[in-house]
Amino acid sequence: MGRLEMAFVMDKNSRKRTIMLAVGLILVGLIGIVLPQVIAVTLSWLVALLLIVAGAITAYLTWLNYSRTGLAWLKPFLLIILGLLIGFDPLAGAAALGLLLIIYFLLDGFASISFAFILRPMRGWAWTLINGIISLTLAVIFLFSWPFGSVWLVGTLVGISLIIDGGALLGLALSADPLD
Repeated sequence: MGRLEMAFVMDKNSRKRTIMLAVGLILVGLIGIVLPQVIAVTLSWLVALLLIVAGAITAYLTWLNYSRTGLAWLKPFLLIILGLLIGFDPLAGAAALGLLLIIYFLLDGFASISFAFILRPMRGWAWTLINGIISLTLAVIFLFSWPFGSVWLVGTLVGISLIIDGGALLGLALSADPLD
């Protein structure tokens, strides 16, 4: 007796949305590959801006509630200083982002491989497994080139990861049985 194959089922609207999102991920990934330095510097500036805004909000709350305690001012001070340092030296920020991306790719790889084995009897499960293996490979490549390759690797590897994620979603959506 053969192994029973389970079908992955999607209704027409879910399938259409999944295909559109997959194509969107692929397009954003292509931008990351074509313009890796721009992506790395832009991400650094975005992180810097977020840290400065978070520091300003925290400073305002500290001023309202804890202004008598000097230790309460440590967090807003650190957030603002870190944001300014990354903003003035976005290449160093890209190196820091590179380290975070190594962690992300490792976690993404393990999560995707685990999820693939949950999906395993269904058609299209191999796409998720391939996605996880590629994420782990990207983590290893990034680890061995960090911090010197961070500027071009941030955009390039994020781009590759997004293309693979989009391809895995597209593969799942196209292999799903339509549910009317």
